[in-house]
Amino acid sequence: MPKIKNPKYVFVVGGVMSGVGKGVASASIGKILQSRGFKVTAIKIDPYVNVDAGTMNPTEHGEVFVLDDGTECDQDMGNYERFLNRDLTRANYMTTGSIYLSVITRERNLGYGGKQVEVVPRIPLEVIDRINTAASQNNAEIVITEVGGTVGEYENILFLEAIRMLKLKYPHNVALVLVSFLPALGAGGTELKTKPTQHAVRSLNSVGLHPDVILARAPVPLDKKRKDKIEFMCSLDHGNVISAPDVKNIYEVPINFEKDNLGDRILGKLSLRFGHRDLKQWRRLVSAMRNAKRTLKIGIVGKYFESGNFVLTDSYISVIEAVKHASAALKCNPEIEWLDAGKFEKGAGELKKLGDYNGIIVPGGFGSRGIKGKLKVIEYCREHKIPYFGLCYGMQLAVVEFARNVLKLKDANTTEIDPKTKHPIIDILPEQKKLMAEKNYGGTMRLGAYPAILDKKTIAIGAYGTNKISERHRHRYEVNPDYIVKLEKSGLEFSGHSPDGRLMEIAELSREQHPFFLGTQFHPELKSRPLSPHPLFVEFIKAAAKYKTKPRI
Repeated sequence: MPKIKNPKYVFVVGGVMSGVGKGVASASIGKILQSRGFKVTAIKIDPYVNVDAGTMNPTEHGEVFVLDDGTECDQDMGNYERFLNRDLTRANYMTTGSIYLSVITRERNLGYGGKQVEVVPRIPLEVIDRINTAASQNNAEIVITEVGGTVGEYENILFLEAIRMLKLKYPHNVALVLVSFLPALGAGGTELKTKPTQHAVRSLNSVGLHPDVILARAPVPLDKKRKDKIEFMCSLDHGNVISAPDVKNIYEVPINFEKDNLGDRILGKLSLRFGHRDLKQWRRLVSAMRNAKRTLKIGIVGKYFESGNFVLTDSYISVIEAVKHASAALKCNPEIEWLDAGKFEKGAGELKKLGDYNGIIVPGGFGSRGIKGKLKVIEYCREHKIPYFGLCYGMQLAVVEFARNVLKLKDANTTEIDPKTKHPIIDILPEQKKLMAEKNYGGTMRLGAYPAILDKKTIAIGAYGTNKISERHRHRYEVNPDYIVKLEKSGLEFSGHSPDGRLMEIAELSREQHPFFLGTQFHPELKSRPLSPHPLFVEFIKAAAKYKTKPRI
């Protein structure tokens, strides 16, 4: 593939309504272009005044995804990393708040040479500068940039202006993709309505933009009649309306797009050679997921529930995908069920239902809600040898449960829940307490990638195949060093720790004690990839496949 002198830009915007899959669409476009031999990177623009996603509630914004460099960002960044199989950096994420902060900071430092600083063009130019920086840092030939929200919203105007400026300057270097929802009405919900998409295009026209490609999101594939109508009413070239129907598995999306030759359409707009398609590995992955015959029931015990037991799955999206990746590698079909931690506080009846599952996961989280139920779940899994995987908070609670029920330290707790506990098994370290006293709360978090050393003859090192690893963190509390010797003498092994030995990264029970009882202080789900599943999730699924569920009597 010939070297591209200047980066090419693909912008993905949404029309009609949010939540229709712009992130997956952007990641899929990246995968398609990558399969043609181009170096691709992806950027997310969030239209929030928040500087990053770190303070956002998962019930409102979904999972907070963390990068190696510690950036707390939108969950779509996880989709980009998973589809492109690349680690991204803070250069690949921006918010309205971070952009304004940069411009204001630069102005305060006389970065504009005393000139009057106006919203236009300074904010759009800052956006363009950041996109180019990301392209340079990632050595990318094509940059996919997703603009959050929908066209017509006040919050997006300046981002659309940045696209207009780039398109005006480099008409053959910019492609604009509109993801628009087509509601299905009529008997059986098969009559797809195009009018909302027409209005979305007019909203784009009003700010000086016109889409090059429309991804028509709908419950069913788009027929020729609807495609022709959208092309005619929205002034698109023939073939530039791409069907984007609902799928059971998001990894099918790039394959579906290529059925309508999306890659050719975008590359043609960017004046690039089409390149040879190579989605063989991706097709094998999708085939493995479709054809898996062995079904495993995996229970995820969480607290992000709303009325009617509706689960906010976006809060745990990386965990879900990591389970899928590992299951596909082992030719299994995971049947994930959501278990409300609060229900397990009521008695033994609910706990016995855990025997119906091949494995249980307690994911990360903050706060006290649902803790009693989670501790009972962990105890039941430990005593009844049900494969258990604790992630971050799930590891901390496993250590607390072990201390209470094996060491018989009944008051054992995390100081996050009980600051006055007699046995602070999980606690803030001394240097963190100093920062908190200075009200430097951000400095007390461990964010991003940290190295760890694994002990020999453990489940952890058997999974990784090496004794040196690097994993991503997002937490404040640690295993209290004062209790480590007591815990290990009683059978809980800390098989992974920081290079200096002070921070405990992995806790596990030996194979002799339990088929799989392991917790990580880090978030392994953040580094799992469809074509490269995380080794600890693979070990968990292996154990789950061997576990025989125990039907209730």
